[in-house]
Amino acid sequence: MRDRARELLQGLRPTLVPVDGHMPAAVMLLLYERDGAEHVLFQVRSHRVEHHKGEVSFPGGARDEDDDTLLHTALRETHEEIGVPSHHVDVYGRLDDVVTRSNFVMSPYVGAITEPAPYPFRFARIEMERLLEVPLPYLLSGGASETMVLPNGMESRAYRFGDDLIFGATARVLSQFLDLMSGADGSR
Repeated sequence: MRDRARELLQGLRPTLVPVDGHMPAAVMLLLYERDGAEHVLFQVRSHRVEHHKGEVSFPGGARDEDDDTLLHTALRETHEEIGVPSHHVDVYGRLDDVVTRSNFVMSPYVGAITEPAPYPFRFARIEMERLLEVPLPYLLSGGASETMVLPNGMESRAYRFGDDLIFGATARVLSQFLDLMSGADGSR
């Protein structure tokens, strides 16, 4: 599965959104093999953060002025939030930029943790409440997918895993990745 993700992402030309008044940010969609199955890692944000309290997100955040690139932002934030240093991440590529409701242009990167399970995650408790590991085969099967009706009446794809709901910008990034992996974007 990792080889397929790497191959598909290397051939992808992501749509980049100009910052134009938005704040630049980057996230990391991380694959993590545990118990013989590939998982996607999410974090459930704490209620002490400024944006998206209690929501499910990917590790990541706003670009610091010291970050050379948005990839550096994603890797730095991943290390700060869940304790995975950049030398334990094999980066496969980048997905389309997403504009968030909190005025960020979010650049998502995809990679995999190269160390075996169980990984010694360390959480930034101020930023996150807990880690959520969702099996990739479950996500690809469509069993987690549901439709959410937004306040403006538009419909949006969301994903449920137990009591957790993945929606918004995180769901849009996840949708693109799942569509790419399943061939729904015509890449197969």
